[in-house]
Amino acid sequence: MNRPVPNRRDLLCAGVLQGAVTAGGASALLPEPAQCQAESGAPREPLNRFPRMVQEYFVARVREAVEPGQRRMAALTDRREAEAYAAEVKAKIRRCFGAFPARGPLNARVTGIVRRDGYRIEKVLFDSRPEFPVTANLYLPEGRGQVPGVVGSCGHSLNGKAAEAYQAFAQGLGRLGFACLIFDPIGQGERFQYLREDLTSRLGGGVREHLQGGNQQFLVGEFLGAWRAWDGIRALDYLLTRPEIDRRHVGVTGNSGGGTMTTWLCGLDDRWTMAAPSCFVTSFLHNMENELPADTEQCPPGALALGLDHADFLAALAPRPVILLAKERDYFDVRGSEAAHARLRRLYAALGHEKNTGFFAGPTEHGYSQENREAMYRWFLAATGREGDGKEPPITVEKDETLWCTPQGQVAPLGARTVFAFTRDASRSLTARRGHPGGEELRRRVRKVLRLSEPAAEPPHYRILRPHAATGYPQPRVAVYAVETEPGIQALVYRLGREAHFARPPRSGPQAVLYVSHHSADAELREEPLVRELLAAQPEAAFFACDVRGIGESRPDTCGADSFLTPYGSDFFYAIHSLMLDRPYLGMKTHDVLRVLAFLKAAGHQEIHLCGRGWGSLPALFAALEEPAVTRVTLKHAPTSYAEMAETEDYTWPLSCLLPGVLAEFDLPDCYRELQGRQLRLITPWNARQQPA
Repeated sequence: MNRPVPNRRDLLCAGVLQGAVTAGGASALLPEPAQCQAESGAPREPLNRFPRMVQEYFVARVREAVEPGQRRMAALTDRREAEAYAAEVKAKIRRCFGAFPARGPLNARVTGIVRRDGYRIEKVLFDSRPEFPVTANLYLPEGRGQVPGVVGSCGHSLNGKAAEAYQAFAQGLGRLGFACLIFDPIGQGERFQYLREDLTSRLGGGVREHLQGGNQQFLVGEFLGAWRAWDGIRALDYLLTRPEIDRRHVGVTGNSGGGTMTTWLCGLDDRWTMAAPSCFVTSFLHNMENELPADTEQCPPGALALGLDHADFLAALAPRPVILLAKERDYFDVRGSEAAHARLRRLYAALGHEKNTGFFAGPTEHGYSQENREAMYRWFLAATGREGDGKEPPITVEKDETLWCTPQGQVAPLGARTVFAFTRDASRSLTARRGHPGGEELRRRVRKVLRLSEPAAEPPHYRILRPHAATGYPQPRVAVYAVETEPGIQALVYRLGREAHFARPPRSGPQAVLYVSHHSADAELREEPLVRELLAAQPEAAFFACDVRGIGESRPDTCGADSFLTPYGSDFFYAIHSLMLDRPYLGMKTHDVLRVLAFLKAAGHQEIHLCGRGWGSLPALFAALEEPAVTRVTLKHAPTSYAEMAETEDYTWPLSCLLPGVLAEFDLPDCYRELQGRQLRLITPWNARQQPA
C-alpha cells in the first residue's frame, strides 16, 4: 500500500534525519583529522592514479556506437539501400528529440521596420509556445517579388542575432535576393532566462544559461535541443506565412551552435530544400577523442545508443542540396568534417545526386567568416537556380538597439515565461500524477531510470595495488584494490586496518562498512569526521572506502586544466555523453557500487553498512535498494529531492548527479522511505544548492 511521502519533520521524529552522527562518545578514541595532519606534515593532493580511465572508456564506447553506422553509410551502393538508410536515421532522430508540442498560434507581430538601400529589416516577435516569444529580424530584399527564404540560426553570441557575423550573413543574403529570418536563441540576445534587475544575464548568457536550464530539464524528461529546434521549426512556420517567400526554396544555415541547430533541423523537418551548417559537423568520436565539451542542446539523448552521428542528421535531408562548411583552424575537427562529407557523398551518389552535397573548409579559425559565408551564398544561389558569383556585398553593421524587437531589449518585461518556469510546472505536475511507489515497483522504476543491467553471477576481478603510506588515516594500515566493475573500469577500494594486507582481503567476519566518497576516498579518509565516527561505532567491522568511476583516484584530467568542477568541465563532459549512450553516469556509478558490494560479499561480508557522502550518497542510495546484503544505510549530505532541484532556479547539483525522466517515475523521498527498515540515517541533507537543508 502506498504511503504519503514523509516530510522533513516526519523524518526527524522518526530518527532518520540527524544534524550530526553520534557514536556515544566513542569518536574520542580516534585521532582528529587536524591531529593526523599535524603528524603527517604539509597537506598533500588527493591520490589520482587513473586520470585517463574514464576518458579511454568513453572513447571506446563512442567508437563502438558510431562505427557500424559509419561503415554502413560508406558501403551504400544503390538507391534502395540509400533511401532505407535515410528513412531509418530519420526515425531514430525523432526518437532522440521526442514529441514536439502541438502547434499553437504564432501571434506574430512586426514591432518595427529598419529601411536600408535595397532591403529592409523587420523586427518580428512570434510565440513558439504559449507565453514563450521568439525575437527575430527578417531581412527582405526590396522590389524583387517572391524570393527564396532562409532561416538563420545564431551561434553562441551574447547579443544573438545582432552579432556582427550573423548580421553579415543575414544582410548578405538580403542583398543577394534572399529573405533571411534570423532569430535569437534561448539565453541569448533578447531572450535571457536568468536576469538581473538591469536586464543583463546574471549567468553571463549563452553556454551557462543553456547548461543551467538544459541540465535541469532532463529531470522532467525534456531536452533543451528539442526546445531550440522547435524555435527553428516555428521560425520556418512564420517565414512560410509571408507572401514574399517562394515556398519552393527554403533553406537553413548557421554557425557553431547555429551550425548545430542547422544540422538537427535537417533531420527534424522535411520542408527544407537546402542547408549549410557551418563550424559544427564533424563526428561524435572526434569530439570525444579531442576532449571537446558541447552544450546540453548539442548532445541528443540516446543518439549514440541509436548509432547516430552528425552526418546522419544531414542524410535525413537527402537528396536535397547540403554543403558542410568547416574551418582548418577550428576546434571542431576538420578531419571529422571531411569524413562526414565523404560518407554523405556516398549516400548522395547512391541516390543519383552526388552533386547535391558539397564541402568547403575556410583557412581561418572558428567562426562564420566571410569566406564561409560566401561559400554558403554560392551554394544557395546554385540550389535556387540564380545567377551570381556569391561575393559578399558591402555590409553595414547595425547597433544592437537598432535591431531590438522589444522596447528594452529583453522579452521578460513583456511577460514571457522562462524555460525554468516550464520545468518547475512540469515537476509539480509529475509529482501530482506519480504517486508514491515502494517495494518491488520502486526498485523496478529505479532500475529502469538508471538503466541497471542484471548483476553478473561471478564476483569481480580485482588488482592489488602497491601500498602507499596511510599517513593521516584513522588506522595505521591500508590495502588498495582496483575492482574491475566492467571492462575498462576500476573502482578503487581502500581497506583500513591495524595490520598490513598486501594480498586478498582477509575474512574477518560477516560485518563490513563501505564508505562511498563525495570527491576522494583518500582525502576523506584523512579529513571527513564521519569516517572516524563510523569506525568507532562499529570497531568489529571491516572498514572499506571506495571511489566510483570519475571520482578520486579516477578523477579525469581532461577537458582543460583543473576543469572538473566547472560547469563545462570534464564531469559534465562524461555525464552528457552518458545520456547520449543511454546509460546515465549515475547509473554507471551505481553499478560500480554494486560490484564493489559483490567484491565484499565474496570476501565473506554478508552484513554491510553502506554509507555515502555528497555526490557519493546517490549511488550508495540506489545500490542499497538493490542489494539485500546492505543491512544499514547512512547518507551524509544527500539531496533532499529531485523535485526541489527541478523547482529551484539556481540549483547547483551537477548533471552527473541527475537522472533523465526521473520525476515521471520516482523521487528520492520514495527511496528514503523504502530504506527506513534498514536503519537509514540521513545526516545534514543538502538542498538544491548543495547547502544544509
